[in-house]
Amino acid sequence: PMALLWLLMLLALAGPVWGTWDSCRTCRLRPMASDHSSMTSAAGTSHVGGTSVQPGAWPGIVSIQATWENGTWHMCTGVLLSSQWVLTVAHCFARAGGISMWDVVIGATDLTQMGPEAVVRRIQRLLVHQHYVAATALNNIALLELDQPVECSDYIQLGCVPDASLRVSELKSCYIAGWNFARTAGGSFPSVPTAQGTGMVLQESKVHLMDTELCNSSRWYAGAIHPRNLCAGYPQGGIDTCQGDSGGPLVCKDNEADYYWLVGLNSWGRGCDRARHPGIYTSTQHFYNWILLQTAVTSSGTSLPMAFPHQILVHFWNLVQEFLQFRKDKKASAAAG
Repeated sequence: PMALLWLLMLLALAGPVWGTWDSCRTCRLRPMASDHSSMTSAAGTSHVGGTSVQPGAWPGIVSIQATWENGTWHMCTGVLLSSQWVLTVAHCFARAGGISMWDVVIGATDLTQMGPEAVVRRIQRLLVHQHYVAATALNNIALLELDQPVECSDYIQLGCVPDASLRVSELKSCYIAGWNFARTAGGSFPSVPTAQGTGMVLQESKVHLMDTELCNSSRWYAGAIHPRNLCAGYPQGGIDTCQGDSGGPLVCKDNEADYYWLVGLNSWGRGCDRARHPGIYTSTQHFYNWILLQTAVTSSGTSLPMAFPHQILVHFWNLVQEFLQFRKDKKASAAAG
């Protein structure tokens, strides 16, 4: 335990901690299509609820796929955090079985024609949040450690997770992305994923961050939203993420600088694009310390780039608190077993 506490202290005092690959040392690089111009460009191909994106516009997004006897399927979406770690949602793996059947595709826009810039990795380790509750999607977040590091490029870059100092509610320009925007008559997602080869070009759309109290009101989600959720979309519906987009990123442009924050992961919703039922996202900001702790304690050699300023003592205290809770949970699990 003391050795781990010393490790956390070093993480807090070290400032920027770069990954193994120099090319993946920061999450602040601008995407090649840096202003999401494909959103409004006449060249963009409009799809239901979204617009096809240019290669390189979402360089941090990954496709999480499973291969069975009937083919390879796009199951969920995630975001690259370092050369060897991917952030996604826990419910993707509720009935996953062995993760040996799963691949992570990085740097692709069209999953049917991935191109030479895309790389494929196996999942070496799955870390689901220790307090994830499937029935209510509480703490719906997970980390994937890849079997080998990736090298960053114009098409492969890192997502920036904000710490507690960022006022997410004040961010104005927000976007979502995924491989299956759709309209349906109803139902809930996640649901049966879309087979690879059926509309597998990455889509994006602009959304608004919405007040969570409004989203939790009686005519909307009636109290089903947790404090660690974000609500994004439009009151009238029309744009939402649906099947196959679980774990997909919600990003917002920094108000002062020219880069995007990964503020949310697509968690759940009721139907697609229904009025008063926008998408619900896991707020990554609330899990900042959990992410650092998990990747520091279990990492096999790569660490996350900490590319944003923070107060060292406050950050260290938060890490210690998270570590103590982590130890408490492990002891409780051991006693229960």
